[in-house]
Amino acid sequence: MHWRATLAAARPRAVAWLLLGLLVQWLPASAAAEPPALTVFGAASLTNALQEVGDGFTRETSIPIKFSFAASSALARQIESGAPADVFVSADEDWMDYLQTRQLIKAASRRDLLGNRLVLIAPADSRVQLKISPGFALAAALGKERLVTGDPDAVPVGRYAREALTKLEVWNSVADRLVRADSVRSALAFVDRGEAALGIVYETDALIDPGVRIVDVFPEATHAPIAYPAALTTGANANAAKFLEYLRSPAAAIVFRHYGFTVL
Repeated sequence: MHWRATLAAARPRAVAWLLLGLLVQWLPASAAAEPPALTVFGAASLTNALQEVGDGFTRETSIPIKFSFAASSALARQIESGAPADVFVSADEDWMDYLQTRQLIKAASRRDLLGNRLVLIAPADSRVQLKISPGFALAAALGKERLVTGDPDAVPVGRYAREALTKLEVWNSVADRLVRADSVRSALAFVDRGEAALGIVYETDALIDPGVRIVDVFPEATHAPIAYPAALTTGANANAAKFLEYLRSPAAAIVFRHYGFTVL
């Protein structure tokens, strides 16, 4: 009878060791089955909308996404310098062209996703009233204060702003009073904090910040169409194409429209 008691006592230990062995075998396989995260570089003005779209994509596919948001110029130069990115979404065509001419994106994957509008903003408590038209009194409205937008030599919103103000024949009157922000969100923050009397940003940025108000919208004829192209980088992983396709889905369109973008 002694041997039966010994065998009975050994059985729970044997089962425990068996389960432990199976667990050890299962864990690496489970970890290996998880898809690698996608890295998406997006223009600063897309921060809120693209993050929400990415969350929806991850819920549907279980593919995680890591975002990097900054001025399109900064992101394009990072990609040029070898920064790992799977998808690039720019706030203008020029910086996507910049990467395409250097063969750093897959040209066949490139698509224009969204449109936007250029607006003049002021702090929410400002009483400035202006109607944008040729020769409008922008310098007089500034008084001794400053106008802020993205750096016109690099940041897309600043390029659009300079083009519009030049066509409206007021650029020369305000060029030396310009604060050149490193992104559209930085320009927005200057106005929100009251550090600039007026700013030029995208409509979608102004709509998410209760600390500013839209003074007027720039006529579309005063600047090139605002378009957001997206493309896969040449080093994109296999799942990146799924996200690029999702950006054009009805679910993504609902989010983009909610934030004020035009879906192209």
